[in-house]
Amino acid sequence: MKKLIVFLFFISTFCFSQDQELEAKLSNISWIAGNWKGEAFGGITEEIWSEPSGGSMMASFKLIDKGNVVFYEIEIIREVENTLILQLKHFGSDLKGWETKDETVDFPLIKITPTKAIFEGMTFEKISSNEMNVYVDIRQENGSIETVKFNYTK
Repeated sequence: MKKLIVFLFFISTFCFSQDQELEAKLSNISWIAGNWKGEAFGGITEEIWSEPSGGSMMASFKLIDKGNVVFYEIEIIREVENTLILQLKHFGSDLKGWETKDETVDFPLIKITPTKAIFEGMTFEKISSNEMNVYVDIRQENGSIETVKFNYTK
């Protein structure tokens, strides 16, 4: 009986720690920093995130298909009014912007746990120190939303 109680304690502690909500601070998502590579949209993806500094993290993204760049993104996560916001802009292979000059695609923070940074429409999931998944909700032409999974390794 004592072994069962100890086992249940460890299981409940592990489960709680994975769902424990953390403060909306860049230091709590610094595990996102690094040079990540993966596959998505039938091509090769690369996403490079900086360490937190100056109240933000920044990233560049590119998708390569059949040896050619399809598009780029510039991304930032910044601390704003005691929360975080992820913002990005898309660029074609010729570096012409998809969004208008002052427009960004914004993803407000929902919550942070020890292994997830959940933004509205985009989630970062830490699998290990060298692997993460990024889930992005993409609105289709018919109005439905498809969640695309990017599996990255360092």
